[in-house]
Amino acid sequence: MFSHKVIEKNSVLLLILTLVVVSIGGIIEIAPLFYLESTIEKVKGMRPYSPLELAGRNIYIREGCYNCHSQMIRPLRDEAERYGHYSLAAESMYDHPFQWGSKRTGPDLARVGGRYSDEWHVTHMRRPQDVVPESVMPPYSFLARTELDVPDISADLIANRRVGVPYSDEMIAKAKQDMMTQVDPDADEVDELLARYPKAQVRDFDGNPKMVSELDALISYLQMLGTLVDFTSYDPEKNRR
Repeated sequence: MFSHKVIEKNSVLLLILTLVVVSIGGIIEIAPLFYLESTIEKVKGMRPYSPLELAGRNIYIREGCYNCHSQMIRPLRDEAERYGHYSLAAESMYDHPFQWGSKRTGPDLARVGGRYSDEWHVTHMRRPQDVVPESVMPPYSFLARTELDVPDISADLIANRRVGVPYSDEMIAKAKQDMMTQVDPDADEVDELLARYPKAQVRDFDGNPKMVSELDALISYLQMLGTLVDFTSYDPEKNRR
């Protein structure tokens, strides 16, 4: 057994022993992960984005909304009191890329779904200062005037499936239909849509039934954020087992 003096006086020996200890610790921490199907706890209610929500998310990323809004509530008392339950890893499991963010010029949006009406979002996008006078957010009124143009929404679903999102062949085949159905509550295919995407909200989001706009897609995305997990029945201890 080496004494501390021998180890401390021999820099090469100290380095070798340090590497051995770090290697053992690393193996113990990392090796079990290779035998796990997923390191993310399973949470009831989570599902892939519907085609319209996915199109809205793409617009959200395109316009750089993530630069000012995070989507991760940290497990701190002040954040939970303001925004709601802290974010779960499972809530971002289908995000490629995730929208956690690194700063908050505006509020966190992880639980914005259902917090405001569609009309509020329409006004907010047209001129943010009309609903939040101190806001520094620029207007996005053009979204309501721009027709939603997704050349091949099925291709978006296929790309996401390749990185692990469980879109089925049926979801991919019906992607275009589902995208248009979600803004038409009178469509015959609403029940099919809800069977594939439980809790999907079906309505004309931007208040203009004459056109499916980019704002329809964006609001559908915002209105579902944080709404899939039922936290009244969520038991973190049970989910860890």
